[in-house]
Amino acid sequence: MGQETIKLTAIPAHEKGRDMPAHVAVICDGNGRWAAERGLPRLEGHRRGVEALRRTIRAASEIGVPYLSIFAFSSENWRRPAQEVSDLMMLLKVFVRRDLADLHAKNICVRIIGSRVGLAADILGLLAETEELTRNNTGMTLLIAFNYGGRQEVVDAVRLIARDVEAGLISSDDIDLTMVESKLYTAGVPDPDIVIRTSGEQRVSNFLMWQTVYSEFLFLPIYWPDFDRGALEMALEEYGRRERRFGGL
Repeated sequence: MGQETIKLTAIPAHEKGRDMPAHVAVICDGNGRWAAERGLPRLEGHRRGVEALRRTIRAASEIGVPYLSIFAFSSENWRRPAQEVSDLMMLLKVFVRRDLADLHAKNICVRIIGSRVGLAADILGLLAETEELTRNNTGMTLLIAFNYGGRQEVVDAVRLIARDVEAGLISSDDIDLTMVESKLYTAGVPDPDIVIRTSGEQRVSNFLMWQTVYSEFLFLPIYWPDFDRGALEMALEEYGRRERRFGGL
């Protein structure tokens, strides 16, 4: 798919506090196609995707977005060729080593959402180090969806509730929406107000299935390596134009 041209309209400085979403979620798609169209290896597309991630985190924090979620690596991504998976794990390690101190210095709290089952010990250590260092930071909360699947998240929540029922801590009559939400990976985080997906694909790909029932969606015809502050500001401006009724009038 070739890239289409879109007009990126920045938010005027005096309007940047207008209708600011509490939670912005991003499905980062198109690294491989970005590289293929330029005759580059897929790894280079993923490297440029990491650069886009840095730009986006910096921009969201500076603009004042309270919560930013990034779909970095899905539970289905393990099906990719072994070398590509190895390259992605390498990039994760480089990102943590290079950027963790900066994220901490910017007062950003990092949460990793996704299953930890079956992950290698060194990856588990990196995730734990990241969360522990930034746990008490009070600036933007950055949620990194790693080894994440939306359906599996709901299954894991149901299992936790079932265990509480089996232990006699609660009865089945106690189960309600609030209880389920409290068992999700995102417990305590507001649902996304807007979900942005790059590359022009128009699907959610098993991302935050429970949390996005009333989210606004914006599908951008640019690949993730080309996403920048201008694209983020354009998305926020589009969000500000939408009327959200949550089923009401």
